[in-house]
Amino acid sequence: MFSRKTGRRPVTGPINKVAKTPKTTAGAPGVSTDGSDGGYNAGIAVFSYIVGGIIVWSLIGWGLDNLWGTRWIVLAGALLGAAGGFYLSHMHGLTSNRTSADDGNAARGPSQDEEQ
Repeated sequence: MFSRKTGRRPVTGPINKVAKTPKTTAGAPGVSTDGSDGGYNAGIAVFSYIVGGIIVWSLIGWGLDNLWGTRWIVLAGALLGAAGGFYLSHMHGLTSNRTSADDGNAARGPSQDEEQ
């Protein structure tokens, strides 16, 4: 049946609410929100910044080499891309020395298992 006031059907049963997504800040890839070391993800992010920079700037250099008839701009582009990748990694905080989640309390060297 329809409600006289709104002209809509009354809601019966549970109301489906849209699940709220957790609020996160836009950060660098590989950096966790809890401040712990990114580990593998941070390494992949650094690698992708450097390799991506080398590829993009080498292609730009290759295009300029073909346009101007030179042969050295592709190398300069590759070096510029690598330097830019390191710079982006450093600016996003991926290359800084941070302590890991366990604060380095793990034993060093071979394990000292008891003999049985």
